[in-house]
Amino acid sequence: MSTTTTLYGDLSGVEFRTLYSNGKMDGCLVTEPNILKTPYGELIPQYEAEDMGRRSVKPLYFHKDGSLKSIALQSQTMLETSVGIIPAELVTFHKNGNIKRVFPLDGKLSGFWSWQNELTLAGALTFSSPVGTLTAKVIGLQFYESGALKSITLWPGQSLKIQTPVGEVTVRKGLAFHESGAIRSFEPLKKIAVDTPLGVMTAYDNEPNGIHGDINSVQFSKEGSIEALSTVDHEVLVSLSDGKSILFQPGVKNNVCGDERKVSVPMKVRFEKQRVIFNDNPQCSFDLEQCNFEVRAIQPATKEPAYSCAG
Repeated sequence: MSTTTTLYGDLSGVEFRTLYSNGKMDGCLVTEPNILKTPYGELIPQYEAEDMGRRSVKPLYFHKDGSLKSIALQSQTMLETSVGIIPAELVTFHKNGNIKRVFPLDGKLSGFWSWQNELTLAGALTFSSPVGTLTAKVIGLQFYESGALKSITLWPGQSLKIQTPVGEVTVRKGLAFHESGAIRSFEPLKKIAVDTPLGVMTAYDNEPNGIHGDINSVQFSKEGSIEALSTVDHEVLVSLSDGKSILFQPGVKNNVCGDERKVSVPMKVRFEKQRVIFNDNPQCSFDLEQCNFEVRAIQPATKEPAYSCAG
């Protein structure tokens, strides 16, 4: 073991370290108590796993200039952020020193420690946001380099009621903002009607992917216009200028439980530069002015998608 000098003080009990090409330290693991003096106060990097719920000791990481990039804390520590004082077990930083992400808990998810176990440890946080003061159990908060709130990731089962460009909506999983504070995206708890350039469509993703709330199925521009949504209830008939037509609709797949029930696969609809794009496929992109579009409710008897944008 050795001692290493950082911008925040000396580190003792350094078990290993890696270096950038300029000789500055990329990261290291410590196995003794240390105190780093930072703009956010004195932080103690994790040096041992206190209980079965914590991950094994995680390394400290630094940016190439020596500033902190990521630190797992030995115990939950209160940090002052732009949205209020937030408890943290894991924090990442932008190069300018401002907080990038803060995680109140940093659990070791495994066959013996599930997210349900982790949720029981999570306390509800009250913090400020561009849509007012919010209270919920959060997995993490993300910030822009300026310090503005970028996104909120909620624990499963948590929800928030907020005002959006399409009215009051109860959201789950995630809520994201433009740097100006305008809503960038959210994940609706229930199906909502959204007015789009094609007409009114029901927005809902029955299987939102990912574990963070940075990108959600209902997305808006900085000005508040709809940019994208996912739907399981509507299909779109596109009539081309040559007289041909193409029908786009949600897909279906087998239930993971193995029974005969089918599960809907949401159709993604994106609006970009006077065009509509289905399922984020450039080959399924159409000019809003040169084509005609008919939004229709999906019939229960429909079994297979009329057209696939996978290829």
